[in-house]
Amino acid sequence: DDDNRYRIPLSNEIQLKGHTKIVSSLAVDSAGARVLSGSYDYTVRMFDFQGMNSRLQSFRQIEPSEGHQVRSLSWSPTSGQFLCVTGSAQAKIYDRDGLTLGEFMKGDMYIRDLKNTKGHICGLTCGEWHPRTKETVLTSSEDGSLRIWDVNNFLSQTQVIKPKLARPGRVPVTTCAWDRDGKRIAGGVGDGSIQIWSLKPGWGSRPDIYVGKAHTDDITSVKFSSDGRILLSRSFDGSLKQIILTGTSVEKDSTTGGLLCFYDRSKLEIVQKVGISPTCSVVQCAWHPRLNQIFATSGDKSQGGTHILYDPTQSERGACVCVARAPRKKSIDDYQPEPVIHNPHALPLFRDAPSRKRQREKALKDPIKSHKPEVPMSGPGHGGRVGTTGSGLLTQYLLKQGGMIKETWMEEDPREAILKYAEVAVNDPKFIAPAYSQTQPKTIFAKSDDEEEE
Repeated sequence: DDDNRYRIPLSNEIQLKGHTKIVSSLAVDSAGARVLSGSYDYTVRMFDFQGMNSRLQSFRQIEPSEGHQVRSLSWSPTSGQFLCVTGSAQAKIYDRDGLTLGEFMKGDMYIRDLKNTKGHICGLTCGEWHPRTKETVLTSSEDGSLRIWDVNNFLSQTQVIKPKLARPGRVPVTTCAWDRDGKRIAGGVGDGSIQIWSLKPGWGSRPDIYVGKAHTDDITSVKFSSDGRILLSRSFDGSLKQIILTGTSVEKDSTTGGLLCFYDRSKLEIVQKVGISPTCSVVQCAWHPRLNQIFATSGDKSQGGTHILYDPTQSERGACVCVARAPRKKSIDDYQPEPVIHNPHALPLFRDAPSRKRQREKALKDPIKSHKPEVPMSGPGHGGRVGTTGSGLLTQYLLKQGGMIKETWMEEDPREAILKYAEVAVNDPKFIAPAYSQTQPKTIFAKSDDEEEE
C-alpha cells in the first residue's frame, strides 16, 4: 500500500482541550504516560493517560509566572521533573506532580557583560533538559545568551554562552537544543545564524560550527536527528531546512488551515499533508517513538488544544488507553480543495467595526444610560405624575382659584388666638384641670401690650 508506506498513524484523532489561548509548548515524557501543554493563557495543563477517561480532562493546572506566556516545556531524562520556561527571566523546575521545586536566579540588568551576571536578565525564549544528565538544563534568552544550569543550585548558572555576532551588541537567541547524547548544543540566533557548540574540556563561547545565513528571519526551532548527523531548523521566513515533521501556520489570505507536513528525509520530498485545524496554526509537534503517536498543538486568541493522531493497529498505550476507537474525522485540508468565496464581505470577519462615536451619541440620547433628570411637567399629569396646569405648582394654582386654601395665621394676633379658647377651657375642662377643680386658683392673664402702653 503506497499510502501507508511510511506507516504514519493517522486513522484516529483526539483533542486535549482546556486552554483559552493558543498552545505554544508541548512535552511528552519518555514513557508516554504524561503530557504537558503550555499556553499563552499563562498556564500549564498536565494530562495523564492512565488517569483520564473519555472526557480527556487535565488533572492539574498551574500558572508558573503570573502574566507571562509559557514558551517551552521539557521533561528530565527520568521523567521525574520538568523544566518550564516562560516570558519572564527565570525558569522554574517542577516535580512530576506539578509541585514547584525551585526557580533559577535573575541576573543584574545593570551589569553590561553577560558573563558576570548570575542569570538571564531578559525574557526567556526556549529551554531543554539534558537528554542524559538529570541535573543539567539549557536555556536561551532575549538577552543574547545561552546558559547551562545545575538544578541543585538555583543561585547561579554553571556556564554562559555568548553567540558569535557580526557586530557588537545584543541579539536575542530565539531557540536552543541538545543533541541526543548531550555532547553538543545548537542555538538559533536573531541574526538568522545557527551556531553549534561541542561540550569538551576548555570549551567556551566560540562555536564549532557557524552557519551565518541559515535563515532570513527569526528561527523558531532547532532539533537534532536521532543519529546526530542532521540538524533540523524552522523559521518565520517560510523555508524548511532538513525537516522531517513540521507544522505550518495559517496565512492571512489563504484558505488552507494549519497542517502537519511529513517529508522524506533522503529525498526531502513531501509525502503527506494532514489538516489539523481549519482556522488555527500548528505551533508545536512531536512524534513519540514509544507510543507511535503524533502530538500537535494549535489555537488562537480564544481557544487552544493539543491534537493527538494515532492508529489502533500501530500505536500502543497513550491515547489508546483512555479513548474508544472512533475513526478520525476527515479534515477539509486533507484534500486541499480550492473553495470560491462569492461574497466575503458578508462574513463577520470582514465587516467594519461599529463606530464608537455613533455609540456614544446613541447613549447620550438614552435617558437611562445618560442618567438624565426628569424635566418638570406642564399641563395635566400622566404616567403617575401630577400635572402642573399652567406652568405653576398645584398649591399655587389652588390659592389663585378664589381662596380654596386660606392662610389666616399670618394676619391674626397670637394672644387673641390663644385666649379665644380660655372660656371653653374653664367651662368644660377635659384633661388635667378636672383633678384640681376644687383647689385650682383663678388664672390671671397678662394684659395686652396695647393696654400696658396706655
